[in-house]
Amino acid sequence: MPTSSEFVTLCQSQVALLTQGLGAALSIVYLTEDLNPADTQLLPIVAHPEAALNWGEEQILTFLTHVGKKSPRLLTQSGYEWESVDRESAHQPRLPSWDTALTAASALDPIDVLLPQQQMVLPLIYQEQVMGLLVTARADRAWNETEQQQIEQVAQTLTAARILDWRAQWFSQDLQQQQLLEERRHDLLDDLLHQFRNPLTALRTFGKLLIKRLRTEDANRSVAESIVRESDRLQDLLKQIDATIDIEPADLEHLLKADTVDPQSQAAIALPASEPKMLLGRTIHLQAESMITVLQPLLDSAAAIAQDRQLILATSIAESLAPVQMDREGLREVVSNLLDNALKYTPAGGRIYVAVQRWIESPVIATPVPTGEPTSITALPAHPATSYQCLIIADTGPGIPPEDLPHLFERHYRGVQSTTGIPGTGLGLSIARELVQQMQGQIQIFSPALSSHLLPTNWQNDRGTAAVVWLMEAEAMMTS
Repeated sequence: MPTSSEFVTLCQSQVALLTQGLGAALSIVYLTEDLNPADTQLLPIVAHPEAALNWGEEQILTFLTHVGKKSPRLLTQSGYEWESVDRESAHQPRLPSWDTALTAASALDPIDVLLPQQQMVLPLIYQEQVMGLLVTARADRAWNETEQQQIEQVAQTLTAARILDWRAQWFSQDLQQQQLLEERRHDLLDDLLHQFRNPLTALRTFGKLLIKRLRTEDANRSVAESIVRESDRLQDLLKQIDATIDIEPADLEHLLKADTVDPQSQAAIALPASEPKMLLGRTIHLQAESMITVLQPLLDSAAAIAQDRQLILATSIAESLAPVQMDREGLREVVSNLLDNALKYTPAGGRIYVAVQRWIESPVIATPVPTGEPTSITALPAHPATSYQCLIIADTGPGIPPEDLPHLFERHYRGVQSTTGIPGTGLGLSIARELVQQMQGQIQIFSPALSSHLLPTNWQNDRGTAAVVWLMEAEAMMTS
């Protein structure tokens, strides 16, 4: 891995310290090409004098002969094998054995060569990996113990700087790779979305043609209308996906950290910073509206699916319901997820029950658990003397094991359902809960369904699941 300019500057400062502070006549910092100690090339990075970067053994010996009182043979008989390497016409050392490198100084012959006290050969080692070598020598006098300790500190500094430099470059390369992969992923998503639009447009067109050809009293007309309606919904989701893909990181951070607006102002409520939300491409707007306006089209689609899967869909919706404070798109997403779960997990011949009831007083509730702990599935905001409306979606499916109940609203958690062949992502309930909370309401999951105490008396199934969504009526919210 190449060295950074910052690391080279540090090496130069350390070599200058050896030269100016300790009087070293020759200092060279070598680095390995890689971290394989068996067979690696040593490359000189910084040297004093600077020309020593391109010196061979004879030139080094000649230099020390002129600056010292002896004519030493530096580093000969040290176990190093010097060979010519064609790197810009330079002669460079090659280490056949790292064990020899570690004992290089002690292997010198004190009669024929420079005294061990006059030279130091220190490997740069980190966690048993040799990353380079520091060679420093002076021919006029030996290094005393204090100077040797200072040189060892220089080697330690170079070692620490090298590993930090290596890590910084590794992280930089990894980041560049991740950015390239992200750009590629972005391009793939763009291509897929572009290809998705064409059949979606065709599907919507076919639905409109069917509506024109079917009489108003034809039972199949509602199916054709559902095709067009769901096509429009997919178009809206595509716009949100486009907006989410193209959003810049700075804008994303600003959006997620925006403060929540007072719901009484009916202004846009920004999404909290805990995690990305389903409706990231748009803000939530609370307004007073009848729940049935959202529920009825979804029930029409659910009835067609139930018929195809041999399920019984029963409904019980109170008349003259007051408006609730809600976001139309948000509630539609909530109901769609809950209906999808009921239809998906109920076997053929089963029953699905959908009801909307008015609750004059606050239900008896459990105290919400502290922040940071798993959210209680029975937690409901307490508003004394407040009118609620509760949406109940129950089924006669296999139900949910008790051990899974505390984790139902965790993202990507599927529990026992992950062992079945039924596809799913474990996101539906998490998305539903967060959207309901954005609308100042709450959602509860009961299993078995009878434990909700909200089902009709003729409900005989002792398993199944009931999802209950509580929303405050608009007038009650304004006065609470």
